[in-house]
Amino acid sequence: MIVPVLFIGEASCHRAASQESGKKKGAPVERARSRQPRYSKAGYDITPLSPEQVKALAAKLDPEAYRVTQKSGTEPPFCGTLLDNHKEGVYTCVVCGLPLFSSRNKFNSGTGWPSFDREFDPAHVARHSDTALGTTRTEITCARCGAHQGHVFDDGPKPTGERHCLNSASLKFVENGQPLPADSQSVKTETAYFAGGCFWGVQHYFTRGPGVLEATSGYAQGHVDHVTYKQVCGGETGHAETVKVVFDPKRITYRRLLEAFFTMHDPTQTNRQGPDWGEQYRSGIWTTGDEQKREAEAFVREQEASKRFGTRKIVTQVEPLRNFWPAEEYHQEYLAKNGAVCHVKDPW
Repeated sequence: MIVPVLFIGEASCHRAASQESGKKKGAPVERARSRQPRYSKAGYDITPLSPEQVKALAAKLDPEAYRVTQKSGTEPPFCGTLLDNHKEGVYTCVVCGLPLFSSRNKFNSGTGWPSFDREFDPAHVARHSDTALGTTRTEITCARCGAHQGHVFDDGPKPTGERHCLNSASLKFVENGQPLPADSQSVKTETAYFAGGCFWGVQHYFTRGPGVLEATSGYAQGHVDHVTYKQVCGGETGHAETVKVVFDPKRITYRRLLEAFFTMHDPTQTNRQGPDWGEQYRSGIWTTGDEQKREAEAFVREQEASKRFGTRKIVTQVEPLRNFWPAEEYHQEYLAKNGAVCHVKDPW
């Protein structure tokens, strides 16, 4: 059977959709890991550090912490400094500071090592097969720096049924009420809003931007609260299909997002984009402050002066964000969910 490929335009997609390892013991921690920017749902930068970065951090450790984290060592049972710690707070990686476990999930397993029934965020802890003792166990390491933490077993309490068995030497405890070190803090994000026609493709490509934590399809700048897709399609609400982009300014600049946006869509088309037409498909940049407004307006002037689009006039609106309502769930990451392709250009 030949499966047709769906090319996304409003006429062809929106309206149709609206119908509804084993390792040698003692060997230094070395694993090939992609260092593309990565973020956890908890909002932390978990991009794997380079070997050079890890080496520099590990050089600051005391001998026991170095042995445990860098050579997959294990401290003697009932000897760890954090075993009987009953204070409330967060347990971070002793090497890079990433929060790994919370006191809320700590329990007394009777094994002699600090034990937790779940991670601070599952993405913060990596799992690997460990056959060093002649049997297969699951080793756990810090997802950001690769530091050995311990092992996870399936004999923990409900509801997870897991016991994360940790070495005190691999952790640093920060009590509630105490300031978190900079390397233990979540990302300080910024948010931008772009309207470029059908939001399916725009969301799809913004989501893949290096330094973008999330991109959400929705409706902005209209005069109806809690608006629905059906209402927007009626053309009476004043909304534009818009993508909300949450990004890490340390990894990607607002300027780079503007450049990507002008690559994704045609900013010279009025109230349309390709086969999609109507006010809801207008091109717009909805700014969240004076700095974004200045930068966006300057960028548009720069593009006009460059004659990048020949004699065609740029019609992209630049105005302060008035409102934003997330679109229905079936619109979120529509391309990934449905295996479709889109006329929106990949800017990365």
